[in-house]
Amino acid sequence: MSLCESDEQLMGRVQADDIRAFEQLYDRHAQRAFRVARSVCRDSGRAEDAVQEGFLRVWRGRMTYRSTYSFRSWAMQIVRNRAIDVSRHEGCRPQVAEQRGDEAEPVCASVAEQVLAHTEAQELRATLRHLPGAQSEAITLAFFGQMTASEIAQRLSVPTGTVKSRIRLGLQKLREEMPAAAS
Repeated sequence: MSLCESDEQLMGRVQADDIRAFEQLYDRHAQRAFRVARSVCRDSGRAEDAVQEGFLRVWRGRMTYRSTYSFRSWAMQIVRNRAIDVSRHEGCRPQVAEQRGDEAEPVCASVAEQVLAHTEAQELRATLRHLPGAQSEAITLAFFGQMTASEIAQRLSVPTGTVKSRIRLGLQKLREEMPAAAS
């Protein structure tokens, strides 16, 4: 693993299910993604949710990425679209010029990808049983329930920061439990 790998090289590793390469991409682009989302949402909490959901979509859509395109542009467009969706979901109008037609989400290209995703989800659910209840619940709601951090916080009656901490700590423990998936 080189610290000087390009985004496209890292994304190639991500497509091979390398979670550490994904973490590097997140670390490189999270601040820019937050600025993009914040410019749309005009609210830090919603922007954080959009970044989290956007990078989750980057992970889920990793097989649709083509190295002929800039990773940064691709990822920022996903985050921007999520920020628009978050703003709409929250009942606020996004603070960007309307662009119709470019916001369609990618659909699984084949049944094989759907089966692989289902198998990975089953393995993850089995590993989640080893986490403390609060962390497992937060991760389950976020990734399987597709809830935002603020929705989870409201449901669990805890601060949004607590939810994000539980998810982060739980994901760290999952990486330790699933070393084969991270390499």
